[in-house]
Amino acid sequence: MSGHQHQLTDEEAAAMFEPPSWDERYSGAEKIWSGDPNPQLVAEAAKLAPGTALDVGCGEGGDVIWLARHGWTVTGADFSANGLARAARHAEQAGVAGRVDWWQVDARAFTAGDRSYDLVTSHFLHAPDGGMVDVTRRLTEAVAPGGHLLVVGHAPSDMFAHLTAAHRKAMFLAADLLPALPDTFEVLVAEQRPRTTVRDGVTYDIDDSTLLARRRA
Repeated sequence: MSGHQHQLTDEEAAAMFEPPSWDERYSGAEKIWSGDPNPQLVAEAAKLAPGTALDVGCGEGGDVIWLARHGWTVTGADFSANGLARAARHAEQAGVAGRVDWWQVDARAFTAGDRSYDLVTSHFLHAPDGGMVDVTRRLTEAVAPGGHLLVVGHAPSDMFAHLTAAHRKAMFLAADLLPALPDTFEVLVAEQRPRTTVRDGVTYDIDDSTLLARRRA
């Protein structure tokens, strides 16, 4: 959100967490994201034997494509139909469409049902009002015995001082998510991982809140 935009009202800020806002954002011709996989996904998934994976909040599909290229059978999930359509096109262009399927679902209402995966991952999905604790609890239900859960998000940072209070409140520390884990999970990583990024020509040091846990077999 640039400084040239008007100050959002509470209602406008809340709307930005809903599917219509993201469908509009994904309706243009240009890519929103780089298409590169998120660094913490690469760092952790590269250590695992490929199996089945679920990426919740997959956006334009960068992480889905990376996983598929590295031998995983992947379901990309997002609440934006336009986002999923973009991700499907990108997967086709990358030559991995045969290893991928898609699921339109809101992470805040996600239920695993009879689905289970060797890796359940979510990167930079930020539910409002501290809602990532509940989202994480829902995601644990989709992890197969012996499988892994990887949740990564933005930690509060000066880089995000320009955002609304609602957006800053949606950020979290890795430790904030620990109450969501059932006793059947072993915590492998719960930390802030420093990373350097550039926005509007300015370099910022930020932290990726990184939670990795394994469901006991």
